[in-house]
Amino acid sequence: MTLTPRARRAPGTAFWVVLGAAAPLIFLGIFFLWPVAAMVGRGVLPDGTLDLTGFGEVLARPRTLRLIGLTLGQASLAALITSVLGVPIAYVLYRLRFRGRRVLRALIVVPFVLPTVVVGVAFRTLLRAGGPLGGLGLDGTFGAIMLALVFFNVAVVTRTVGSAWESLDSRQEEAARVLGASPQRVWWTITLPRLAPSILAAASIVFLFCSTAFGVVLVLGGARFGTIETEIYLLTTQFLDLRAASVLSVTQLVVVVVALAVAGRASRGTATAQRRVAADTSARVLRRADAGAIAVTILVAVFLALPVVTLVVQSLQTPGGWSFDNYRHLAGTGSRNALAVPVWTALGNSLTTALTATLIALAVGLCASVVLSRRPRARRWRRALSGFDAVVMLPLGVSAVTVGFGFLITLNHPPFDLRSSPVLLPIAQAVVAVPLVVRTLLPVLRSIDPRMREAASVLGAGPGRVLADVDLAIVARPLLAASGFAFAVALGEFGATSFLSRPDRPTLPVVIFRLIGLPGGDNYGMALAASVVLAAVTVAIIAAVERLRVGTIGAF
Repeated sequence: MTLTPRARRAPGTAFWVVLGAAAPLIFLGIFFLWPVAAMVGRGVLPDGTLDLTGFGEVLARPRTLRLIGLTLGQASLAALITSVLGVPIAYVLYRLRFRGRRVLRALIVVPFVLPTVVVGVAFRTLLRAGGPLGGLGLDGTFGAIMLALVFFNVAVVTRTVGSAWESLDSRQEEAARVLGASPQRVWWTITLPRLAPSILAAASIVFLFCSTAFGVVLVLGGARFGTIETEIYLLTTQFLDLRAASVLSVTQLVVVVVALAVAGRASRGTATAQRRVAADTSARVLRRADAGAIAVTILVAVFLALPVVTLVVQSLQTPGGWSFDNYRHLAGTGSRNALAVPVWTALGNSLTTALTATLIALAVGLCASVVLSRRPRARRWRRALSGFDAVVMLPLGVSAVTVGFGFLITLNHPPFDLRSSPVLLPIAQAVVAVPLVVRTLLPVLRSIDPRMREAASVLGAGPGRVLADVDLAIVARPLLAASGFAFAVALGEFGATSFLSRPDRPTLPVVIFRLIGLPGGDNYGMALAASVVLAAVTVAIIAAVERLRVGTIGAF
């Protein structure tokens, strides 16, 4: 049966698309764009009139220039290192066939979703005097921060490049080898050019994440190796210099927009390259020539495991020897009453808050994904969708500290006076989680054959019924994966939470940071035990998600 143009356009479809876009735009407009704009306004409109002198004043400070240089330098270096390490790992995990490959794919994701405070504590335990790598003298140095950033982001490169590599047709490479080309020449002339867009996209995302890193830098670098993100935090919490903080927020926003533009262009290049070749997802067995890539994979796997193993081991050590005392102390409030509530209470707060944030993020992200999956013919609508996609992705790179403080200065009066509302913190965490939900669901929705929707419309189904019976039915399994990733991200969120968490209802990341900031007595041991608990919960969630066989990070 041939569908007529009239049949292809189900009545009311445009209305449902506009309605679906309105919900995410309203949510992000109120709870993201407005707070960020308020922070920016403190710098450009200090007295209600346009005044840009603050930019010259703040950006001329030697400390500001040093922090901008550190931020760009560490982000660029981390992107380069993770790209160099991630490409051979992607080859091993996505182009070779061996027992345990799925397990390694799952484990490589774990560092990416671990709470930043947990990673900071783990690397401090690993690198401090008396730790396994204490002799290297890296504790409190720039090198410690770089190691933690690579630990976090190698999965981004591995999943992004691996997903692209898995979809490439290997027959071109095989033909070149038959014609006498060496493996090196095949790599440089055939494989690398086809992978270049995905490598660039992954490097751009890593740069984006590293340039806005907060928890890791705050724990490992302190004031000496601060970044734009940590400086915004210090300016707002300790010096109340909102004008300088807003100037840095604008500076960071410019960096983020550029990184997102590069990543978006590279991602489109990846999609184009993948459409030009036939899918060839068959992996081959190991060969002697793969020894180098396998060696890199093993070394990186050991590197990723070492901080976590050290954290677990150190949490079981007490002045009296090996015991579970640090875990037993989690029922208390620490030495000198460091905490307002026991650690287990804080974990309950974190779980409740993360669950609420996940439900909000799923509702907003699903609406945005359905809209973005449409393929309008008109050029103006395609441009509109591109702009909508940029707005939805922007929370990935904008400072969570900026968002958190923006909440305090905007959502403090009617009609949005949420200062004492228990939903304030889940909303902030949902803003951070929405892009991950979209990037999990969008590839699946875009893969749906439009003829399925057209056939449903021809058979009399309205737009709502088509959405329920076609889109939502297919996306049900990825939706569970998206909920797991959103929950894990919300559970470990620290940037905005550090501003918005109430003293009587702290989350576990805030409690951990409080404990390591007040060493002595049982506090440090409790921080280690609490970090292990938070990491264990996160790993359990990701393990459940991976069983759904849905790749998320590769969608970036």
